[in-house]
Amino acid sequence: MNPFLAQIIMFAGNFAPRDWALCNGQLLPISQYSALFSLLGTTYGGDGRTTFALPDLRGRLPKGYGNGPGLQSVSLGERGGKEAVILSVANMPSHSHDGSSLSMSLACNEDDGDTNEPSGKNVGISESGTPYNSASNDATFGGGTVSGNTGNQGNGQAFDIQNPFLGVNYIIALQGTFPPRS
Repeated sequence: MNPFLAQIIMFAGNFAPRDWALCNGQLLPISQYSALFSLLGTTYGGDGRTTFALPDLRGRLPKGYGNGPGLQSVSLGERGGKEAVILSVANMPSHSHDGSSLSMSLACNEDDGDTNEPSGKNVGISESGTPYNSASNDATFGGGTVSGNTGNQGNGQAFDIQNPFLGVNYIIALQGTFPPRS
């Protein structure tokens, strides 16, 4: 195989073959790898006088640079992304919560009743101890407003946003054919 200089490929081994290097961000001397430096420059690091860095793809996936229709632009050497995020209210779509139940209490006289048919316009407890209200004195509650809050929920734990993955090495060609420009 005669690779292009600076070509990056996946490699299942735990070492880099001769004339290749692991893409782990190491600094190389410009004086020893001037052709490779002419392609990479300081895009991935280094001082540009005596050293330059190889791309560091440890724990990262490569992403094509430039921008496609409807996509954000990605610069050569740009890093981005996160392994986990914490969802906040700002990340959630606008929404509301409906109340599903309402509880209320109505105070009434707690004294023991002295008749099984109390009179008057109030709820009463009959002599037998059961609640009583005569049909002629029914009242309808209404016109009030009930407001409330569901309260804050959750505990702010980060959650994983990674796709399933398999760890492999990326290696870069230190020697090879200098790639011609089209």
